[in-house]
Amino acid sequence: IIYQLISSSITQFAGLGSEVSTVAGQKVDQIFSALEAYSVFVSSEVAADANTTWPFVTIPDFSLRTEKIAQLVGLETPALVFCPIFQDEDKVGWPSFVSEWAPVWYQQSLDNEGNKHNVQELMDGTLPYIYTYSLNDDFVVTGLVEEDRPGPVLPVWQVYPIEQAIKGVPVLTMTMGFDFEVFPEVSDQLKIARSTHRQSISFIKLYDESPGAEVGDIVVDSQIVQPIFENGNLVGVLILKLPWLEFFQKLNIDGLSDTVAVLRSSCDIGFGALSGTGSDLSYWIDSTGAVFLGQLDAHDPKYDDLVVSRVVVDFDLDEAEVPEGVCVPMITLDLYPTEELEATFQTSKPKLYTAVVIAIFIFTSLVFLLYDYFVGRRQRKFMARIMRQDQIVSNVFPAAIRDRLYEGEQKGSKEENLFDPLGGGGCDGGAPLADLFLETTVVFADIAGFTAWSSAREPAQVFILLETIYGEFDKRAYRHNVFKVETVGDCYVAVAGLPEPDKDHAMT
Repeated sequence: IIYQLISSSITQFAGLGSEVSTVAGQKVDQIFSALEAYSVFVSSEVAADANTTWPFVTIPDFSLRTEKIAQLVGLETPALVFCPIFQDEDKVGWPSFVSEWAPVWYQQSLDNEGNKHNVQELMDGTLPYIYTYSLNDDFVVTGLVEEDRPGPVLPVWQVYPIEQAIKGVPVLTMTMGFDFEVFPEVSDQLKIARSTHRQSISFIKLYDESPGAEVGDIVVDSQIVQPIFENGNLVGVLILKLPWLEFFQKLNIDGLSDTVAVLRSSCDIGFGALSGTGSDLSYWIDSTGAVFLGQLDAHDPKYDDLVVSRVVVDFDLDEAEVPEGVCVPMITLDLYPTEELEATFQTSKPKLYTAVVIAIFIFTSLVFLLYDYFVGRRQRKFMARIMRQDQIVSNVFPAAIRDRLYEGEQKGSKEENLFDPLGGGGCDGGAPLADLFLETTVVFADIAGFTAWSSAREPAQVFILLETIYGEFDKRAYRHNVFKVETVGDCYVAVAGLPEPDKDHAMT
């Protein structure tokens, strides 16, 4: 019984784990598909507008569209930014572009999100140039892109939610550029996008700003980069922050409890000043929510053989397309039970359960034995009866007639008609079983003087004579396909030409 209880717990966990991993994989696929569709929309909108050219692009109703995508994929607190790529020759047009279009999308975002700030407050904090800042030095501006950073830059132009922009240091991050020396993950993801034209994902470690978090608490999320192309050229990106903690909190799997989920990346996890080693993230999840356990593998090794594993992110890229020195992560979700979960399956009544199971087993075995005995006896009687009937029919009727009798029986005739094909109707309850044969020869063979001879002999002698003579007749009749009708005393009646027609019946 203990084995059965353990087996039940293993089966239940395997089922729940499979459901969790399947739902997680589907949800990740939905997120990637939604981002890809968003990028196609952006590129098609620009292509359709003759007055808009890259990189001077503003996505209309950015906040509203992003909010709908977040609802579609089940994320309550996503962070999405749109970054056009500016080449050196484009930077001179940035101030006028910002002055014209920043108020437009600011107002759209404030109206959609119901934010208390106003456009003028946002514009007061918007710098008329692209700058970079250092995460290693408390967000200090490290240089003006137009002065100190030659080459393409990636200004953070549109942000959802707008509150994320207001929290930036300095006040706004709309004109902030990514410093690839500080943020190597962004640089690597852009290299992947440019060479493969595919999405990419990396892990980022940030300070936890959620309600209830303490100063210095760290949270690890993922950053998905969705490239946008025009005529095969990379012209911008959409960058989505995927909050894994919220991701697991929103899985909502009924019956799930006390499970450790480990996200394993094939690449090390690190980000700027918070960089660290290791490629595992652990979460404690149940049907009510999730808790981040840290950048480590927190499962109990004794449950290694019960792991439920699924690859949730795998871009399956050709290694020849991936830039040298760039790691493309494959992310696997491993689910493990815990001691708390195991305790829910423990019981203090193993003897009672064992006795009940044994009693049920004995009772069930007796029932099956009795059932098997009675069913077997009934089947043996039935088969013996069928065999006797078949033997009688085979001896009385030719094979053709016998087969027709059986066919009639299978069509629903009554059992007694099998032995009364002529009386009381035919074998199928209708016309009698009768055929017309116009060309036949009937033989009546009678032993001359048999009556006088047999009256002077013992019955055994008479029987031996008849058996010997008629036995030879039977052999020859069978050999020449002659149908024996009957024997009456010393008279032997046979017919040639039926039940199978024979044109040489007389000769036969």
